[in-house]
Amino acid sequence: MLSKNEWDPLKTVIVGVADDAKIPELDISLRTINYADHTDESTIPVGNYPQQVIDEANEDLNTLAEFLSSQGVDVLRPDKSYVPNYYNYCPRDTVVVTDDLILASPTALVARRNEWQASESNLSKFGDVTVASNPGTENLYNLECVSNPDILSLNNTAPCFDAANILRANDDLYYLVSNTGNKAGAEYLQSLLPNKKIHLLEDIYSYIHIDSTIAFLREGLMLLNPARIKSKEQLPESLQGWEVIWAPEPVDIGHYPGYCNASVWVSINLFSVNPNLVILEEHQHNLRKELEKYNIECAMLPMRHARTLGGCFHCVTLDVERTD
Repeated sequence: MLSKNEWDPLKTVIVGVADDAKIPELDISLRTINYADHTDESTIPVGNYPQQVIDEANEDLNTLAEFLSSQGVDVLRPDKSYVPNYYNYCPRDTVVVTDDLILASPTALVARRNEWQASESNLSKFGDVTVASNPGTENLYNLECVSNPDILSLNNTAPCFDAANILRANDDLYYLVSNTGNKAGAEYLQSLLPNKKIHLLEDIYSYIHIDSTIAFLREGLMLLNPARIKSKEQLPESLQGWEVIWAPEPVDIGHYPGYCNASVWVSINLFSVNPNLVILEEHQHNLRKELEKYNIECAMLPMRHARTLGGCFHCVTLDVERTD
């Protein structure tokens, strides 16, 4: 069955590729979303990522794919003949999979709005892909967000969200309102999933996705980022009864000079193979020790350019099928 939560035993997954990864020419979407914290536009790199980054990222993605295959998981990869305007490194960002819905989301970055097509041939094996309406650009982006994390980049002129703004917990989906997800997007998602409940997380973290802030480990157990969440009372009521593992201070794995697209907290961007096994960045041994207290085994794998490219193991995967 199609994946409906973050932890059931994994059956089929798409693992990204780094080929042709690039930063496109600066437009209003890129300026207000990825680089809202840059006051000087001249510091924003444009063009292909260095070949060293692409080669090493592909090595690590292949290691991930091989590990998952060794666990009996069916591993699919994006179509390399599709040349992206941004990249195919993070298939999580542009496609929502839950129950019988496969949704190409109305993604915030203009350059990424067709990126789901790199996985279309894989996704179509599991059902029809619903393609959200293009949210356009007119009045969608708010330049006042530049240098001000209290102002979000997206207005509510049209539904707009990255799939990585969402975490799934069976009949409950948790949606981060941020620079890559507006409230209109949550309302649209709720209209597509009338039998589920979309819960909003607001005023927690404005710079992009949810999966460096919260990780669901199994039913009733979650990992939280203490730099962004100070107490469970900040979360929807339905999560306040869950048990919490507070993430320890992460080990900074660094980034390629001049290219930094994620904070040190990308360390908690882990990926669950099943409720007792997660894949964790190989330097995060303090986090491993915390997870092991809950009988969660950690496969420690490399992802050298998680901060450079902006995504660790949850980002670079899209779980298509999990078993009950």
